[in-house]
Amino acid sequence: MTPVFTYTKGMTEVSTSYCPGCTHGIANRIIMETLEEMGKLGDAIGVGSIGCSVTAHQFMNVDMLESAHGRAPAVASGIRRAQPDKLIYTYQGDGDLASIGTAEIVHAAHRGEKICVFFINNAIYGMTGGQMAPTTLIGQRTTTSPEGRTVEQAGRPIRISEMLSTIDGAVYIERVALDSPAHVRAAKKAVRKAFAVQEQRLGFALVEFLSTCPSNWGLSPSDSIKWLRDNMIPYYPLGVFKEPEGLTYDK
Repeated sequence: MTPVFTYTKGMTEVSTSYCPGCTHGIANRIIMETLEEMGKLGDAIGVGSIGCSVTAHQFMNVDMLESAHGRAPAVASGIRRAQPDKLIYTYQGDGDLASIGTAEIVHAAHRGEKICVFFINNAIYGMTGGQMAPTTLIGQRTTTSPEGRTVEQAGRPIRISEMLSTIDGAVYIERVALDSPAHVRAAKKAVRKAFAVQEQRLGFALVEFLSTCPSNWGLSPSDSIKWLRDNMIPYYPLGVFKEPEGLTYDK
């Protein structure tokens, strides 16, 4: 009998601590599944940061380090220099990468660091209390914007992928979503391309995942998927913003 599901060796056999309906677990799995399929689990080093990503080392079955809030790109840059033959990646949320770590991610891209960045954008600070993040949408209610974010008070939500795609050292930038099987398959393809960029030493690569946060959004898991689709994707359009010519990889 052909199995319909196989547990990837890239994930430890423990229950995750993510909230019900959170799509962090899907992102974890497709990253680790890709490394397993590449035969690179023993050659990968991940860097987690503060936020919901802080527990990723318990689930991702590769060598991992923790960094201070927002500093994962800086730590990954150091690892790249010490371990030039490894696949180095960071796993970060939007409060971490787009706010506290803005300088780190921008300058890592400017240096053309040969690392992969997996950026989980759920439009809110997840672990630390549901505060407004730089990616929070206009009108979205959070614990620090209880009446909804306004342009006058907080400006417009930052589009990280579009911004980083203007930097010469950033060679591959793509935004994907985790709201449907088709989009999850596309997200996994983007992960594979990001690792291919690093294998071929082409430069900095980032994949942005639009993700859900049912607990802090105050929605059910199914309603969270719909909210992502109806609200986040129109503001954060999916697609490839930058890709090197001649990129080759096993699909």
